[in-house]
Amino acid sequence: MKMKLSVLTASLLAASLFTHSSYVSAKIPFFGAEAGQKMPSLAPMLEKITPAVVNINVAGNREVRQRMPDAFQQFFDQGELRREQPFRGLGSGVIIDAKKGYVVTNAHVVNQADEIRVTLTDGRSFEAKKIGEDPASDVALLQINADNLTEIKISDSDNLRVGDFTIAIGNPFGLGQTVTSGMVSALGRGGLDSEKYEDFIQTDAAINSGNSGGALVNLRGELIGINTAIIGPAGGNVGIGFAIPSTMMKNLVSQIIEFGEVKRGILGVEGNDLNEDIAKAMKVKSTKGVFIGRVTPDSGSDKAGLRSGDVIVSLNGKTIQSMSELRAKVGSMGVGKSVKIGVLREDKQLSFDVKLSESDQANVTAGTMHEMLAGASFSNGKTQDGTAGVMLTEVAERSPAAQLGLQKGDVIIGVARTKVSNVAELRDILSKAKGVIALQVQRENAVYYVLIR
Repeated sequence: MKMKLSVLTASLLAASLFTHSSYVSAKIPFFGAEAGQKMPSLAPMLEKITPAVVNINVAGNREVRQRMPDAFQQFFDQGELRREQPFRGLGSGVIIDAKKGYVVTNAHVVNQADEIRVTLTDGRSFEAKKIGEDPASDVALLQINADNLTEIKISDSDNLRVGDFTIAIGNPFGLGQTVTSGMVSALGRGGLDSEKYEDFIQTDAAINSGNSGGALVNLRGELIGINTAIIGPAGGNVGIGFAIPSTMMKNLVSQIIEFGEVKRGILGVEGNDLNEDIAKAMKVKSTKGVFIGRVTPDSGSDKAGLRSGDVIVSLNGKTIQSMSELRAKVGSMGVGKSVKIGVLREDKQLSFDVKLSESDQANVTAGTMHEMLAGASFSNGKTQDGTAGVMLTEVAERSPAAQLGLQKGDVIIGVARTKVSNVAELRDILSKAKGVIALQVQRENAVYYVLIR
């Protein structure tokens, strides 16, 4: 911490030195604080905002699986034992609305929790209500009934630059509130989980287990991200941490408040990251952006005039460099919102206003609904006889969904005795279901049940 603070101090001083001269002598003494002067410190800023960062403790029951001994597998349909096991967990959260008691955290912090307790920096503790969550982006919104709360101001993370200083605040390893510092190492990071919406801020501020859901702030004490993941051996910190951008979080939370869930909008395009090979083949000068391979008929993009072969280079005036970045940014916006898409078409720069369509018209990753459906993609569809349901548009080989026997083209038409006619209904039922779940599946003219736990 001391070394990083010295770097910050030296950087601020260097700015004033180079203003007056392009040459700095090695003999110039260090301009530290003299006796009686206050040392440079982040403490005044932190004292104002740390009460907005809370500790979260959760408890509940979770299904655990254990491989069954080979000698017993012949007597059972499945090669594993499953049982309920109580669990406890911890994380962090950020108060974003003091009057209403709204606390934002990660969905994985409160996943399957029956009890959620929020503890403030002043020692007060409150039971929290889950307003809603979006596992696909790892955002959850809680609410506590408490007075005299401190909220944090939300900054526009779209204005961040690599090199901006960052401060991470959270509850690592349950030690209590801890502050670390670093900088923005990269922007637009994705690819950690292909089934989720990722547009992470990468930072080298130390983030460890228990920091999930905590605050990433700038030097003004404004929220720029929600800490969510790290890459490191055995879960330890090696200076590669990731945070959900505050602007993305804000868009998602506003939908959770209004609808109780995220009603994700889509552009209606399928594409790939633009690379040198594609750029050369299509005679495009740029090598950054998204190459459109297909435009979904009757989608917002189709109606606006986008074509296959176009290259998307910007969204609402901000540069787009990859498909994962485009997917995440659009995925955090609500259905019916209009966005401005900048494209390259035969070396001409064009702009289109696209109205986002309902995401249920497109593929939805099934693993965000239930872990045993991972590897499958859903969309609204119909059986051969015209019955509305949820069609499996993709099933990855050797995935949990494939191991259940599900196949591309299957249509889920019910859960137990309840009919299901679209993706939204299936998501709602699965989010409330506990224990064994019986999916009613139609394949061609045959109907059968698939059990998931």
